[in-house]
Amino acid sequence: MIVRPLRGKARTAYRHSTAAINILEGSVRSGKTIGSLVDWVEFVRTGPAGNLLMAGRTERTLINNLLLPLQEIYGADRIIINTGSGTVSICGRSVLLIGANNEQARTKIQGLTLAGAYVDEAATVPESFWNMLVSRMSVEGARIWATCNPEGPRHWIKKKWLDRAKLWVDGDGKFHDRRALFRRLPPGHDDRPLNLHRFTFTLDDNAHNLPAEYIANIKASYSGMFYLRMVLGRWALADGVIYHAFDRPKHVIAHGELPKMARVIALGIDYGTTNPTAGILLGIGVDNRLYALDEWAPERGTDAELSRSLADWLTKGKHSPEWSYVDPAAASFKLQLYRDDTVRAADAINGVVDGVRTVASLFSSLQLFVSDRCERLLNEIPGYVWDPSASEKGEDKPVKADDHFCDALRYAVVSSQQVWLPVLPIPIATAATAEEAA
Repeated sequence: MIVRPLRGKARTAYRHSTAAINILEGSVRSGKTIGSLVDWVEFVRTGPAGNLLMAGRTERTLINNLLLPLQEIYGADRIIINTGSGTVSICGRSVLLIGANNEQARTKIQGLTLAGAYVDEAATVPESFWNMLVSRMSVEGARIWATCNPEGPRHWIKKKWLDRAKLWVDGDGKFHDRRALFRRLPPGHDDRPLNLHRFTFTLDDNAHNLPAEYIANIKASYSGMFYLRMVLGRWALADGVIYHAFDRPKHVIAHGELPKMARVIALGIDYGTTNPTAGILLGIGVDNRLYALDEWAPERGTDAELSRSLADWLTKGKHSPEWSYVDPAAASFKLQLYRDDTVRAADAINGVVDGVRTVASLFSSLQLFVSDRCERLLNEIPGYVWDPSASEKGEDKPVKADDHFCDALRYAVVSSQQVWLPVLPIPIATAATAEEAA
């Protein structure tokens, strides 16, 4: 890894991360992670004695997102990952590694006294974990660094923390300074800002480190809400149509005009008992783009009847997907498919927002197309919208109605991304690479 001197917003954040809590938030690939890591390592080396920890969704994401890049910067002899003990040695000092992907995570740190912490993807950890972490920072001079990508404007970390910062450097580089108010008002006063410094990054803040073509590709692969969040670094509301970029004349291809398929890589299956079961077949064309080739729309039935229906559909259509990715909740149906030897079945990846973002990016960059045989999918896409009641609560969720074929498409695309991602003509940020891009 080539590590260049910190410049621009990253340098500003490095110089001003002097509060008890320092949060760097905004666009993907904007430089916030590397700058904050350099600051964190310096704190580990010179900060007060006491327990230190690094937290994220899982220990694995911490290793991938933070520790492996740190090893490239400082060397494996200074950053020693001890996976068996859940710790990392940074410049000779032991740091706890904590996965915080559910409400029970707070119990992992309950009772600890901490001198410092680093939180990766802070908007994705439970609020209860964050609150517990802040309460544990009782060593004099203790400090927290955190990074995150924007979510909805009503998300708890924005409303209760970011919006109350005593210093904010916004996306345009403008300083919003309330440090005098912080000093003047007593602790507990309703108008007193938090001892928190906030730094908002946009994709262009890292233009000096990224090729111009890469930046253009990332911008082209996002639209609507995702563009506002992942490029401009704004906490935008999930509102309206999900696949803004989908344009029937551009994205729909007559089945007889599809290019030759290099591989038929996936069948995504959304399983229903009271709701319909839906399947979408996905292929990679010789042009290295993705195509939803056909859809399976069986009548409601037992698991055995659905398995027979699928076998008949595959035979009649001469479809041979390499893998079938099934709704993870459909345990009984997967068992039936295994017993009947109908397909090679695996659990689909079911992170909804990450998956929707990946599909949206492929539509935006004109790298995912739909055959006119997928009539039900094409009928669902225009009505596939964000749930306004969830947005009011700070959550991003699609409306759960008439979404079965959209779910099947998402399963097929996201679960097979290790196959198609390396061959795309235009690189995009996917559900897999978003963690690295953050």
